Amino acid sequence: MNKLRTALATAAAAALGLAAVATAPAQAAAQPAFLDASQMPPSSAPWTATQVFTGVPENGGVLCAPYKIPAQNTRYREFSTDLDTNGVQVTTVARTEADAVKLVDTLRKALAGCGPLLEQQNPGLQAVSASHGKLAVEEGAWVYSLDTADPQIGINDIHLFSVGRDGRTVTLVRWGQMGDLKDAPLTAFRTTTKTAVSKLH
Repeated sequence: MNKLRTALATAAAAALGLAAVATAPAQAAAQPAFLDASQMPPSSAPWTATQVFTGVPENGGVLCAPYKIPAQNTRYREFSTDLDTNGVQVTTVARTEADAVKLVDTLRKALAGCGPLLEQQNPGLQAVSASHGKLAVEEGAWVYSLDTADPQIGINDIHLFSVGRDGRTVTLVRWGQMGDLKDAPLTAFRTTTKTAVSKLH
């Protein structure tokens, strides 16, 4: 009986060892989590969210930061409502933490300088970028806005952006709709940003 118990214990230990080996790659390959539709800033119409796609959105990324985010190790999810309010979250895992810090700096510069750049590229367009400070979440997150007006066609748009980091993982969130900065849910967007960064890992 003692021999049988010893054999069973040995077999169980071996099985646990194999299970640990089997689950290790799955844990190592765990992907950063994304925002749910309900975690976007409140809207008078419900948000819907797409599945999470691999790569970057069409046109190389998002407004103000096209082609700044590498497609490798990057995924994104898009959000929308029936009222033309829309958004996207793009998340990438950098090779090293230093690379992640560099990407955050690149994105922050792109977002801060977006207004003047758009005016240069689109004569007649009025575009104003503004910084709305740093949020205390993980390694930090920064919030920006872009207020645009096209007098020729009489359309005003407002966009909110944020970029945050948790270790090697960087995420960028965009919210947009027709209107001005006074119409934007800036406080709620800060909450959305904190949630997005907190959910990464």
